[in-house]
Amino acid sequence: MNILLIEDNLTIIKGLKYSFLQNNYNFNYQTSIKEAKEYLKHNNQIDLIILDITLPDGDGFDLFLNVIKDKNIPTIFLTAKDEEENIVKGLEIGGEDYITKPFSTKELLARINKILLRNSKKSIIKVADISFDMDKMVVYKNDEKIELTSLELKLLHLLFLNINKVVRRNTILDKIWEWTGNDVDDHTVTVYFKRIREKIKSNIIVTIKGIGYRIDA
Repeated sequence: MNILLIEDNLTIIKGLKYSFLQNNYNFNYQTSIKEAKEYLKHNNQIDLIILDITLPDGDGFDLFLNVIKDKNIPTIFLTAKDEEENIVKGLEIGGEDYITKPFSTKELLARINKILLRNSKKSIIKVADISFDMDKMVVYKNDEKIELTSLELKLLHLLFLNINKVVRRNTILDKIWEWTGNDVDDHTVTVYFKRIREKIKSNIIVTIKGIGYRIDA
């Protein structure tokens, strides 16, 4: 996935560059409207734009309306202005989402993930080296398919549907009953997730002790 950040704050640029590369996104940035226009003129393979509405040489909303909107590139507006009129304007003119400074990188990544999923024909969610094709219900580690049982696949799918949210043990127990008709206990749930971790050979599943499990984008 190719992400373009249009932002003049070097601290934000540096932090997001590190996070995006860690999450296997291709990352580029431009620091002004002039640079962004030139970049967009010669680069057509952009999956998502994060756009600051206050740039040194103009208004990000104008850049979106005059250049980006016609290209149909999903855009998140990034701004220190949290006034309601700016939020409403960003969404009304066609922005996919907005986030205000200061912001959590994890929250931004979660929003990006949801937008890319919503706009992806294949509906593939990727976390670290694990990809879940939500349409085909197939899991890959890098490009290699991982063989899971039907129940293991459904449990992993449940976590991917709730990226960055804890799925509580009670919810998991209820789902297992719904899917299998079997009444299982906490220990059995622990065993199931132990097997899933062993098969995917990844630490993306986080245990929240006494509460449940979570996958972070």
